[in-house]
Amino acid sequence: MENSFSEKDKISRRNPAVRILLIIVGIVSAILGFVGVFVPLLPTTPFLLLSSWCFMRSSKRLNHWVLYNRFLGSYIRNYKSGHGITLWNKVYSLTFLWLTISSSYFFSPPYLWLRAGLAFIGLAVTVHILKFKTLRKEDAGKEQGSPPAV
Repeated sequence: MENSFSEKDKISRRNPAVRILLIIVGIVSAILGFVGVFVPLLPTTPFLLLSSWCFMRSSKRLNHWVLYNRFLGSYIRNYKSGHGITLWNKVYSLTFLWLTISSSYFFSPPYLWLRAGLAFIGLAVTVHILKFKTLRKEDAGKEQGSPPAV
């Protein structure tokens, strides 16, 4: 007979120390993800995905908070579901990425390896961003269902 637990049972059966660690890492990564909206070289999406992953394994309530957050919720839901990002987000991200990379390039010590590394990172992030589907503005604003009750 197969023993299946609900998601809530899995979370409640987890070691309390692991749950606390996951919650702390999730909160720190959510804060870094939010700061990453304003600091171009600090990535938003990986930190938000990490926080969602940590919260899925530690706190259903905090995971719900991240996924349905008024400011970043639709961003992460669209990313996780593969719907894409808006053209504005692509242009904004790439503009600030290259402004920051360029200023770092010109104000950094003249080491070839450092400048090559900056160029490689810039190109890799550019390719990564351009590979996302582009959401039309009307699709980005649509509510993707009301948030489920916690």
